[in-house]
Amino acid sequence: MKLSHVDAAGRARMVDVAEKPLTARTAVAEGAIRMSREAFRLVAEGAVAKGDVLAVSEIAGTLAAKRTAELIPLCHPLGLDHVEVTAALDDGLPGIRVRAAAKTVGRTGVEMEALTAVSVALLTAYDMVKAADRGMEIHGVRLVEKTGGMGGAWRRDATGDA
Repeated sequence: MKLSHVDAAGRARMVDVAEKPLTARTAVAEGAIRMSREAFRLVAEGAVAKGDVLAVSEIAGTLAAKRTAELIPLCHPLGLDHVEVTAALDDGLPGIRVRAAAKTVGRTGVEMEALTAVSVALLTAYDMVKAADRGMEIHGVRLVEKTGGMGGAWRRDATGDA
């Protein structure tokens, strides 16, 4: 398999997408952060000193999606038509699950934008709750599905495997 971001000499490069057609593209990503029961209780009760963890995490994820090309060196800057980030408490972890969806009409996909949104939302939750639990773990950040482009639709199967 040939890597698209490496030239013939093995140097990193930005892929030239100028000749690709514009298509509607979507991507959905997810991830989670596990925390102690006490930290979870604080988040659930809205008692974290820095504020509403879920709301701030969602806003941070949305902002991050819009700045992905500034954070990931070889990503193309995209005009995003929609970004939706949801952060929800999960008593079973205990912790927070984050899901992000991104949409555009463009020449390249929005997978990185959705993944960046999830990652930054989870890092924001960590930052806001770290005074209560420095042992939190971020895990399972992954692409769930994507549509559009030459590769067409892709969806992770029900077992979570690609």
